[in-house]
Order: sequence, then structure tokens, then C-alpha cells
Amino acid sequence: MTSIGQQAGRGLRWGLVGNLITRAGSFTMGLVLARLLTPEDFGVFAVAMAATAFVMTVKDLGIMAAVVQWRGKLEDVTPTATLLSFVSAIILYGIFWLGAPYYAAASGAPEATGVVRLLTAIILVEAFTAVRSAAMLRRFEQDKLTTAIAIGFVANAAVAISLAKAGAGAYSFAWGQVVAAVITGVIVFFWAKLPGRIAFDRPIAVKLMKFGLPSAAGVGLESVLLNAGYIVVGAVMGPDWLGYFLLAFNVSSWVPGLIGNAIRNVAIPGFSRMAEDGGKRLSDGVRRATPLLYTAILPFAVIMATLAHPLIDLLYGEKWGQSAGVLRWLAVVMVVRMLVALTYDILTAQGATKATVWMNLGHAFVLLPALIVGAHLDGIRGAAIGQAVASVAAAMPLAVFYLRRAGVDLHGILPSLLRPTLAAVLATATAFVIERLVSGPAVVELITAGGAAMLVYTLVVVPVLRKMPSFGKKEVAS
Repeated sequence: MTSIGQQAGRGLRWGLVGNLITRAGSFTMGLVLARLLTPEDFGVFAVAMAATAFVMTVKDLGIMAAVVQWRGKLEDVTPTATLLSFVSAIILYGIFWLGAPYYAAASGAPEATGVVRLLTAIILVEAFTAVRSAAMLRRFEQDKLTTAIAIGFVANAAVAISLAKAGAGAYSFAWGQVVAAVITGVIVFFWAKLPGRIAFDRPIAVKLMKFGLPSAAGVGLESVLLNAGYIVVGAVMGPDWLGYFLLAFNVSSWVPGLIGNAIRNVAIPGFSRMAEDGGKRLSDGVRRATPLLYTAILPFAVIMATLAHPLIDLLYGEKWGQSAGVLRWLAVVMVVRMLVALTYDILTAQGATKATVWMNLGHAFVLLPALIVGAHLDGIRGAAIGQAVASVAAAMPLAVFYLRRAGVDLHGILPSLLRPTLAAVLATATAFVIERLVSGPAVVELITAGGAAMLVYTLVVVPVLRKMPSFGKKEVAS
């Protein structure tokens, strides 16, 4: 029979392919919209997106994650899970509809109220499909999910660009995403092949909520932390500067969006199966996955940190140059963000959802003051520096602490990270020197300095890659 590792590997490959296609399309769409819209439009959308990111993570009270790791027959839990997801989404949307004016005003962009109300309506669509998406993830059917998302994205691009040309401003983003959510949702609803029945089974509901509520709280806090920069920058500096911050944050999110999302779609079901077989198998999986992830993301961080100015100039034009100073520091946040996200998935797979809540609360205790102080001292760059400091000083140590507390054996991981770290340091130095020696258009600086940095990184890190086992290689059959 197909092993867990093979199923997870197939799901990861499909996830990466789908993310590559949609991220390439999103990148192209972003280039077009950056030339059609103003920084203020981006700032208004950033306020709405922060609200949407939060409601999307807590909309179903953690029911989706609970279904993915459900120990039992999927048919038993689906009717109750669907009902709970739908009810929670309606209540949450009502709260955000009423609170949108106050939230937008507190974020420094009162004109974002309408956009917030429109964009957060996506959760009403997701209420119908959350359990079905969870079932497909549980079955490692990333190929179907990838296709559905790609079809929705085509509609998103067509609507958003058309409306931007017509002068719809920030609403062009919102309407594009709503249309995409509807189309993707309809496809997932039918492709999941689950009964349309809804019901309420009290014991199942209690079990779902016991797992889901702490999970929703943890992931909700994760979303708040991820988008806290938008709220602070908007409140302190206004929507124009927030637009520059959003652009830099979007660039720093390319790799988490491409690699991170694909990993997360298989991490919870994969680690959940390992946890069923015992702590040793789970620890072995963590020791294999962490160095691979760290090694894969470091070179992207090097390019973003050292070549931020030519990268922004080439892609978006000189009018977005203020974003470069932000991107340098958000590259650090990107690395920590992906490692911490892996920690969330590991803890969730173990059922240790309360630990994710405490992790995020500890991170927030450091992050929020750092963002506020940074923004007042050095504007958007200061906010980015504060976010980077909080990530390294709080988020990463807390992740290690709670993994150890959950019984995950991390012995041997640190030595496996030393060679990629050395490679990144040498690559950074190479890019820094060559960029200052080469004068010319941004594309020339990127090709010469970036190419040399990647060559150095590869030459140093390749020997350790050859020694790394594949994630899930020895998993048991299921």
C-alpha cells in the first residue's frame, strides 16, 4: 500500500506546482496593478486584507484542522463539522460587518470600511467548503485543490485588472478575490464527493470544539502577529506609507506562499500520522524536515536582504523605492516565519493546540511594542526592524521551547543548520561586494551580484544536501 511519505510527497509536489503557477500569476498581476494603482490604494487594501486574514483563520473555530487530524471515519464527523463551520462563519461576518468602521478608523484608513466588508464576505463562501477542503487535504488530494485554486485565480486576475483599469481603486483587489473564492468554492464543493447532509451530534461537536477552539485561537493569534505591521504602520503613518510596507511584505511572502503553503497542506496530516505511530517517528520526521526547509529558504532571504533596491526598482519601478529598506528586514522575518509555521503544524498534529496559543501570546508581548517603537523612531523601516527583532528574540526561542515541552526530540538539528548558515553568510558578503563594484541598471546588478551569491551558496551547501534523507522516506504503510 502507499506509504505516508509517498502520499505526503505526492501532495507536496502538487502543492508546489500549484503554488508556483498561482504565485507566478499573482506576481504578474501585482506588477500590473502596481502601475495602475497608487500606494494609497495598496494601503487601503492592506487594512482590509489584515482583517480578512484574521477571519479566514478563525472562521470555523478550528474545525477544518480538527477534521484533518480526526481519528476515525470522515463520514461520522462531516455533517456536524459542516454545521458548526457555517454557523461560526455567519456570526463572525456579522461582527466584522458592524465593527468595520471602527477597525478601519483605528488602522488609519477610515475609507477602507467598504473594502473590509466586501473582502471579509469570503468567509461566507468558505463556510460551505471548509470541511470539504479539509477532507481533500486529509486524503492528500492536493492535485484537485490546486486545480480549483488555479481556476479561481484566473477569474481573480481578470476581474481585478479590469476594475483597476476602470478606476475602482482598492475595490479591484476585493472583488477579484471574492469572485475567485466563489468559483473555487463551487468546484471544491463538488469535487470533494462528500454528502451534503448537515446534522448536530453533541459528542462529536464537543470533541471537535475541544481540539478546534485552541487551534483557532493559536492560528488566529498567528494571523494577528503576521498582520500586526499593517495595523501599526497604518495607525502611525497613514495609508500611503502602509502601501509601501504592504508591497515589501508581499515580496517577502513569495517564498512562504510558494513553499510554505505547499508544506502546510501536507504537514498536519503527515505529522498527524507520524504522531499516531509514536513520538520517536514524529521526532525523526521533524529532524528531517527542519534542515531541508531551512536550507531551501535561506538563499531567497539573502537576495531579498542584500539586493532589495535593484529588486524593487526592476519589478515595480522607482516610485516604490521606499519599500526596499523594509524588505531587507522582512527577509529575516520570512525565515523565522516559515520555521515557526512548521512548529505550529507539528504541535497541531500532536493535538497540542494550547501550546500554539501560549507561543503566540509570548511573541505578541514582544512584537507589538517593538512595532510601535520602531514605527515612531524610523517609520516603515523601523517597524520592519522591530518585527525582525521580535521574530528572532521571541518567536524562535518559544518555538523551540514548546517543541521540547511537547516531547519532540530536537537533538541533532542545530549542527545540521550550521553549514547552510555559513553558506548564507558567505553569499551575503559576495552579493554585498559585487553590487558595489558593478554599476548599471537594476537587472545587471541582480544578475551579477545575485548570480554570484547563489553560486557561492550552492557550492558551500551542496555537500550537506547530499547527506540529508528525504522527508517521509521510511514512513510506514497505511
